[in-house]
Amino acid sequence: MTGLGARRVELVDTLIAAAVGCGLPVEQAEATMIVVCGAATTQVAVLSLGAIVAAEKVPLGGDAIDHAVVQHLRNTHELVLPSQGVRPLHLALNASGPDGWEGTEVHGRDVSTGCARSVRVDGREVRDAIHTPLTAVLDSIGRVLRLCPPDLVADLGDRGVMLAGGSARLPGLDKMLRSATGMPVHVARNADVCAVEGLGSMLEG
Repeated sequence: MTGLGARRVELVDTLIAAAVGCGLPVEQAEATMIVVCGAATTQVAVLSLGAIVAAEKVPLGGDAIDHAVVQHLRNTHELVLPSQGVRPLHLALNASGPDGWEGTEVHGRDVSTGCARSVRVDGREVRDAIHTPLTAVLDSIGRVLRLCPPDLVADLGDRGVMLAGGSARLPGLDKMLRSATGMPVHVARNADVCAVEGLGSMLEG
């Protein structure tokens, strides 16, 4: 980089940049937690005093969640979805019924006949399908919390968890994490670009 004319080169951790981009007070003594949900990986970290207290990366992200839904449709309904067919299923996660029965209709190709066919999929069914990949994320959150001092974990009981990354806006994801952890869960307003914006803020001082 110095060969390109840069006067100073500094390495910035992606997790810290993402936290800054989300507006988290990373330089304060009180702890903050961020979960960056990417397409292929999910990173979990607790930050305090401008540094990472504990962190873990899980080789699982939005692509694995989509794949779990696609496999469920194939195994349960014998339906093959088109390349973008999983997107409408995300809407089923926000089903209005108390048990998630009100869902959405998806269109695909019948496994046996090859003909076009549609099925109605409810929110509870989709949540069950992504239970396994989400469990890996929840386990990672638990491991990171166990590595933190108790006083920092107590801070998180009030502040909660910030979701960032391209897969953070998966409908219903925040509700599932809130239910599993008992902590408040927030989705960053600029979830998909928070790391870039955070890096820009840090460069500006």
